Amino acid sequence: MSIKILCLYIAIFMLVGCGNTSDEPTTISSENDSVTKAIKEDIDSPKANEGTSQSEPEESVQQDSDDTASENSSTNAKDDNAEASLKNEYLKKLNDTNKETEDLKATDPSTYAEKKVANDRLEIWDGLLNEIYGVLEEQLPPEEMEQLREEQRNWIDYRDNSALEASLEYKGGTQEHLEYVIVLANLTKERCYELVEEYM
Repeated sequence: MSIKILCLYIAIFMLVGCGNTSDEPTTISSENDSVTKAIKEDIDSPKANEGTSQSEPEESVQQDSDDTASENSSTNAKDDNAEASLKNEYLKKLNDTNKETEDLKATDPSTYAEKKVANDRLEIWDGLLNEIYGVLEEQLPPEEMEQLREEQRNWIDYRDNSALEASLEYKGGTQEHLEYVIVLANLTKERCYELVEEYM
């Protein structure tokens, strides 16, 4: 029974299809166009969705990149602020030390008393120089630190030679050693300021 009905439908379908000779599209054709259009829309729609989904990750990547850049910028700003703060702290320390050493006075006019003051000044500045150098060892990248080590060795030679040369003006006199220590102290003080201002 169902086969007969099916055959009947096929026959009607064929008659309807063959009997329509006009240029107007049939209902079936129209339905096919609708189906084609729907399929086309479905195909186009994923493309649009793909475009959206592709742009979203790009935006997400861009956002992540912006966040990373912002974090790096923030970290760099914090590092810069910390370095500036440390530098300011040491500049203040240098100025305080300068005042302290300038206030050191000999207890009497003897060369011995003057030598003691000069030695005390040198000891104070030398201690601060070593402290600053230690901070820079922790702060500077290895290449820069190696360069500073070499520079420091050269500076020590320069300091000692300059002090010796200045003391030779008083060779054999009571002022010879005093002048040597005074020049050492003064050059060490200058070096402290140089290290803080140029490297810290």
